[in-house]
Amino acid sequence: MNVMTIDAHGWKAAGDAGLESAIELRRAIHAEPELGLDLPKTTAKVKAALAGLPLEIREGHSTSGVLAILRGPANGRTVLLRGDMDALPLTEETGLPFSSLNVGAMHACGHDTHVAMLAGAARALCERRERLAGTVMFMFQPGEEGHHGARFMLEDGLIDPLPDVAFALHISPNMPSGVFAGRTGPLLAAADKVTVKVTGQGGHASMPQDAVDPIPVLCEIVTAIQAMVTRRISVFEPAVVTIAHIDAGTTNNVIPESGRMVGTIRTFSERTRKMVHEGIARVAENIAAAHLARAQIDIDPGFPVTVCDGRVTELAARTARTVFGEDGWMTMPHPIMGAEDFSYVLQKVPGAMAFLGAAPEGGDYRTCCALHSNRMVLDERVMARGIAMHCAMAEAALSSDFEL
Repeated sequence: MNVMTIDAHGWKAAGDAGLESAIELRRAIHAEPELGLDLPKTTAKVKAALAGLPLEIREGHSTSGVLAILRGPANGRTVLLRGDMDALPLTEETGLPFSSLNVGAMHACGHDTHVAMLAGAARALCERRERLAGTVMFMFQPGEEGHHGARFMLEDGLIDPLPDVAFALHISPNMPSGVFAGRTGPLLAAADKVTVKVTGQGGHASMPQDAVDPIPVLCEIVTAIQAMVTRRISVFEPAVVTIAHIDAGTTNNVIPESGRMVGTIRTFSERTRKMVHEGIARVAENIAAAHLARAQIDIDPGFPVTVCDGRVTELAARTARTVFGEDGWMTMPHPIMGAEDFSYVLQKVPGAMAFLGAAPEGGDYRTCCALHSNRMVLDERVMARGIAMHCAMAEAALSSDFEL
């Protein structure tokens, strides 16, 4: 497709015009962050921002997610644009005048900007509805931070029939401000939670020979898992296993009966994912048995791999360059080990996710506070570009020139 056929100047102007409202909405959401699948205050702000627009609103029973549908004058294909709404369980320490009012909750992953950009795009596309050669779905989704919100919205039937194309943006303070970035194929990893409980036999700390101490067994399992990953998994199909929490014992002179460790597994293919799961179980069970202890392994499957369709990724790249110039897009050389539940949508629909650099003004994107930091700040001005990109992608994906 020749993306020069899109209204590049018009969408860029629409993004600039919508920036002030986007900043206002973003700050209102940022000040009252909510966690999980039920976000009543955030959802109310979204619905207020969409009030009066020619949109069909759908809501499900499993979450407080909202799907808004804009039908263009032509009965063509359908494109879905997504923005996630939930916050993280962190206490904010940015010092911003609109900092979180809720102790223990913070928009540290930029979802407040995702909502604001998507709402801005909805308004801009509604104002130019006559240009659309089909239908646009705006997916305002809760529960991205580990709660499978996208899966629940799909299971609720909110996105039925499925769109022909799907697209999402994710802000990043660790990329050059205003630049879009993405890649074909795996963009983000599958993420699973692993818990290993080792049970031995408690006793006096001065007489370990009369007990079965689970603590050194846990430690040995941790190091053995790392060796298993490097020796059983191909370097060309990377995997990361990080044990981030170990809990055992109550005091200095008692050997506990049991101990527990919890970690995350990140992989880029179902084959590697299965191999790591089996490897952890094999290593943990046999090391424990060698020390006369028992290991119980529980793996909680998380999000699948986020895989971007090559045609849609190329469309995003050409669209970004058409609207913002050749420097508007950067192809990522490798995927990131983070995870996203937009992957559930991409399992069913050809689509792509792109990052939008938002390094704070005057900061260095290579060293500034990253996503999930309670000190993370963003350059809000890039939301104008996010609004424009959503609009331009919707028009481009609906065009008959774009072949799926």
